[in-house]
Amino acid sequence: MPVTSDITATYRGPGRVMRRLLSMGQREDRALAILMSACVLVFVAQMPRLAREAHVTGQELNMLLGGTLLAWVIIAPLLLYVIAALSHVVARLFGGRGDWYGARLALFWSLLAASPLLLLHGLVAGLIGPGPALQGVGFLWLVVFGWFWISSLRQAERPPE
Repeated sequence: MPVTSDITATYRGPGRVMRRLLSMGQREDRALAILMSACVLVFVAQMPRLAREAHVTGQELNMLLGGTLLAWVIIAPLLLYVIAALSHVVARLFGGRGDWYGARLALFWSLLAASPLLLLHGLVAGLIGPGPALQGVGFLWLVVFGWFWISSLRQAERPPE
């Protein structure tokens, strides 16, 4: 199934999509591609906000973009691997029986699947700026991302059948 169809299906049932992704077998290259795609989309979502910030404050846009690119494409993937490992350890404490790969895939897929809301958040930040609309979209993204991650992690930590 194409990634866009999987993202749409995740909004209807994140557990089903995660179950299907896990049934495809452990492929670290797939997990890394999902993670890097998500991080690039987060970077793209930041562009309107950075352009607004550069315009308002008089800062150099290229410097802001370069710093954000470094943060999201180089540093964030490393931190997300650590967060996925911690989520697996916590899930094990609560009786999870999955593996490290499943925990990584759950986090990475959740970030990618929630990226349309991040893109909307970036547009609101760039076009409208700070205010209730930006906070509302940010809160909506946080709730949806949390739903995706918890549902996906529950699926990934189920005992193997």
